[in-house]
Amino acid sequence: MRILIVSDTHRKNENYFALLKKWRDLDMVIHCGDVEGSEYALSESAECPVCMVSGNNDFFSQLPREQEINLGKYKVWITHGHNYLVSMGPERIQQEARARGVDIVIFGHTHRPLLLQDDDLITLNPGSLSYPRQEGHKPTYALMEIDKQGEAHFTLSHMR
Repeated sequence: MRILIVSDTHRKNENYFALLKKWRDLDMVIHCGDVEGSEYALSESAECPVCMVSGNNDFFSQLPREQEINLGKYKVWITHGHNYLVSMGPERIQQEARARGVDIVIFGHTHRPLLLQDDDLITLNPGSLSYPRQEGHKPTYALMEIDKQGEAHFTLSHMR
């Protein structure tokens, strides 16, 4: 199973569409919010299910604020993150994730990629495809791959 994970496209969708062409054999796309009215275009262009949540810039959106889904043996919580003070660090969202009993928390908002793998929790932020804020300012995304043994593997990548 291969899942493309993105966030913070802010209606600047060229990189997203390029990734869909590059990774044609996706089983799912997860978008962590701030699509700014592009919900339909982002969902319809993917040839797989799309799980999308609203971000702090998704005014009047009908998207859910957060979602919990199962991917293989993993319970996954998807949220934009702004309600959990992620700009100050991942501690609060990790505390909430552990309280919810999830295995993986995926969020956006900071426009900076992050992957933390603890014994009991995986914390992932794919960064931003449109307005990256980390050193080098390259648009980033993540791939989650679940192997034949059911184990999840993550890769953070930047657009070339």
